[in-house]
Amino acid sequence: MTEVITRKVVVNEEDLNRDPITGTAGAHPLGTGAGAVSGGVAGVAVGTAVGGPAGGVIGAAVGAVAGGLAGKSAAEAANPTAEEIFWRETYVREPYYLKGRTFEYYAPGFRAGWEGRVRHDGRSFDEAEPELKADYNLTKSELDPDWQDVRPAARAAWDRVDRNWKANE
Repeated sequence: MTEVITRKVVVNEEDLNRDPITGTAGAHPLGTGAGAVSGGVAGVAVGTAVGGPAGGVIGAAVGAVAGGLAGKSAAEAANPTAEEIFWRETYVREPYYLKGRTFEYYAPGFRAGWEGRVRHDGRSFDEAEPELKADYNLTKSELDPDWQDVRPAARAAWDRVDRNWKANE
């Protein structure tokens, strides 16, 4: 008897964004977490106003779940692997590109832009920029450029995620 074994092969495993606990594809812990926190806070406020302390507890739970789902949806607008590939291939065509600068020079700015767009959903780049700059400065190494040098790259990555997000709505 001949047995046929079929296996699905995924060439770009890293593009699946697997959940670190369940292994399920499409995990977006940052977006889900950010959405859950903001939803929970809103739920407490509404629940407490309507139903007192008990309503606040229920509102927090319901808001966290709804916010988490919204945050996951927001995070799906920016696939970090796809964004890095895009910018690695196109950064030299950007108007702010300076001849001789490598992708690695601009990469922290791109990352700040696409991650920031997801974290600061509902805000413009200009509104979120003080926090983006602070986050960038907290995580940058001594070798990374200053914020003002990568700000245009961050803005470009933010705008790209924003355009893609709106196109999929």
